[in-house]
Amino acid sequence: MNVFGVDIGGSGIKGAPVDLERGDLTQERHKVLTPHPSTPAAVAEGVAAVVENFGWSGPVGITFPGVVTGGVTRTAANVDKGWVDVDASKLLGDRLGGLPVTVLNDADAAGVAEMTFGAGRGRKGTVILLTFGTGIGSALFIDGRLVPNTELGHLELHGHDAEKHASTKVKEDEGLSWHHWSRRVQKYLAHVEMLFSPELFIIGGGVSRKADKFLPLIEGIRAEIVPAELKNNAGIVGAAMAAAGR
Repeated sequence: MNVFGVDIGGSGIKGAPVDLERGDLTQERHKVLTPHPSTPAAVAEGVAAVVENFGWSGPVGITFPGVVTGGVTRTAANVDKGWVDVDASKLLGDRLGGLPVTVLNDADAAGVAEMTFGAGRGRKGTVILLTFGTGIGSALFIDGRLVPNTELGHLELHGHDAEKHASTKVKEDEGLSWHHWSRRVQKYLAHVEMLFSPELFIIGGGVSRKADKFLPLIEGIRAEIVPAELKNNAGIVGAAMAAAGR
């Protein structure tokens, strides 16, 4: 069964059809830049451009970088504040000509995909997936069950949101070396570990492709730390799974 997944991020909107038996994309993903300002109407156009690139007609799962409850976007940390309290399922479904649309938090989608097809497959206990990108997303699992919308990137660290200190965007904006940035990630992981005592951290987002450059530099964390196996496609796969009711 193939279902379409779209992953809305702070810098890009990407999507592709997904084979839900294999947990993999059936075609190379298509990506457009996230518009600035990233208003609901503008982002809806970007989502439509991705979906229409494949001539898709069928269910579409769409991730959003913020809290999503019942298809309504409740927060908007890294996109336009106009997203707060928008019925995103209706907005995006209307723009896609009435296709069935399911909207969920981006890190939750990535986490569900990793727990089903990737690094968290078969793992019990407490597992936390963290996506490092424009911000820091999180997905918390207890014995394989998702606790949705945790948004642990907004934990306070050194008096600020943790993502303002340790996201990939901060690394790029401040020109941090892998060593310097890994120290920041280490402090963040230690803070999350103190609160939740997970058995496993899964590190996702685009930076997971370069896990060998920073994960070996992280010390003093008791939990096992592994890169996401689906890497930056996890959100697309998880979005498609949600659209299929999985």
